[in-house]
Amino acid sequence: MSRRKNKKTGSTGNIANAPGMITVSGNVPRPGQTAPGVVILTQPKRFGLDISNYITAIRTAENVDTPNRTRLYDLYADIMTDAHLSCVIDKRINAVLCSDIEFRRDGKPDEAVNEQIRSPWFSRLVRDILGARFWGFTLCEFWQVDDWIDYLLVPRKHACPVRRIIKRNQGDSDGLSWESYDNLLYVGDAEDLGLLAKAAPWVIYKRNATGDWSQFSEVFGMPIQEYVYDSDDDDSRQRAIEDARNTGSLAVFVHGKDSSLNLIESGNKTGSADVYERLIERCNSEISKLILGNTLTTEASDTGTQALGTVHKKVEDKVEQADRLYVLDVLNYDMTDIFAGLGINTAGGEFYFPERKDLDPTSKVNILVQLNQAFGLPVDDDYLYEAFGITKPVNYNQIKAEAAKEAEAARAARMLGIAAQIQAGDDDDDPDDGGDDEPHDDGAPKKQPKKTLKNALRSFFGLAPDAGADDW
Repeated sequence: MSRRKNKKTGSTGNIANAPGMITVSGNVPRPGQTAPGVVILTQPKRFGLDISNYITAIRTAENVDTPNRTRLYDLYADIMTDAHLSCVIDKRINAVLCSDIEFRRDGKPDEAVNEQIRSPWFSRLVRDILGARFWGFTLCEFWQVDDWIDYLLVPRKHACPVRRIIKRNQGDSDGLSWESYDNLLYVGDAEDLGLLAKAAPWVIYKRNATGDWSQFSEVFGMPIQEYVYDSDDDDSRQRAIEDARNTGSLAVFVHGKDSSLNLIESGNKTGSADVYERLIERCNSEISKLILGNTLTTEASDTGTQALGTVHKKVEDKVEQADRLYVLDVLNYDMTDIFAGLGINTAGGEFYFPERKDLDPTSKVNILVQLNQAFGLPVDDDYLYEAFGITKPVNYNQIKAEAAKEAEAARAARMLGIAAQIQAGDDDDDPDDGGDDEPHDDGAPKKQPKKTLKNALRSFFGLAPDAGADDW
């Protein structure tokens, strides 16, 4: 399959102004468009949002008759600028993106489908499918470009999963039915607001605490410059103000001799600062538990141990496994008709994540040695080169042939040595001097066989019966 050729598309990736397809633009058409799109975007409202905005957004989104998630998704766009929240979400999504995924039919990989899996659009699709976990739903429109697939993520503020309509403007109360468009993939639940609805209060609390902590540091963390002038001398006052402006950004108090400033500090400034820090840590901890199911895989703890960290990692692995199953359900069931409509045959096969065993090189070596010593299990050389990342020599076959010759020569030398020892034992085998004498029952000495290699072999194999096999 050839690589994708450049097509004239809109900035969202959709074919510009294609009939019967969803297009996105602002009030002004975007490059490649001759008219504004089906969806007219509006700049999200960020910053300055507090708990009252959060409560209003939730109530508006959950309205039974006219649900509208515009305010809620503006709030989501705002809190996604939080470093900790965006980090743990990326960590959860990347755990699935970094896992290998394959399509197999009758137990064998299907290269035609797997080539689509390795393309950039498929990675974006997996990310957007998992995005439904956080935003509540995902709506995508697919189309085909030559032999490849591409899709558009419909802006969530313009889609209503409850009424199943697409709105031209985000504030509209009505819109076009989803049934007007082909190859739409809907992922999620109509009533679900996503995990970000649970994370939003903690981000807001953390921002407020950080702002208060910053103000506390500014007031009590920096010295205050004091300028005193004579109350009846306006020139002195002006000079004091001018000096204050030119000496940096520290807090300044300019006053006459007959006035004063008293700062009433808290009894324990260190303890007061710890209050803000503990609140911020608690907010981050709650966000980590919400998204990852644990805390020790993202932050260090004074009470954390190796055993406790292992337990937390197992919990995170379960979350990752659930995300993989979530993606597979969409690919193997919801996407079946879409793949068929786009000419991708997935009948009789399924997508799956191959099990990956992460072992360090030392553990691999120990396992291979034990398998060879205990069971004599042969190991393919190509597997060893691949497993340990060793480059295979160009003259590999020649080296193996030379090694085999050397091994055969060493074996032949050992056999010759054994034969020489046996021959030497036969030459030294004197019937008159067979070994040490032991007394008979009557006191006469008894001849003992001489300890030679030949006699040792004879004693090992035993004696054949005097008569033939017919007399047994």
